[in-house]
Amino acid sequence: MSETPHIDIDYVANLARLDMTDAEKAKLGTQLDDILGYFDKLNAVDVDGVEPMAHAHRVFNVWREGDEPGETYAPEVLTKMAPESRDNQVVVPKVVE
Repeated sequence: MSETPHIDIDYVANLARLDMTDAEKAKLGTQLDDILGYFDKLNAVDVDGVEPMAHAHRVFNVWREGDEPGETYAPEVLTKMAPESRDNQVVVPKVVE
């Protein structure tokens, strides 16, 4: 890739609140330039006729063989099993402050 960074490393480092040496800035500048170079390569690829996709690989359902939806407990049964319930729902301890 090119030797001259196209990204203002001082600006990026300031945004990230990073204190970098000149050697680190030079190394990061080269690495970011290489990354941008790969984006240029990707942008040059002809993708006409290629269907957009959400995943790189096909996604399949992971049900185990023999898994079938079955009967479930009534909400009243489940709330009776819980240590605490309110309004037909199970009350659990707060885990997020």
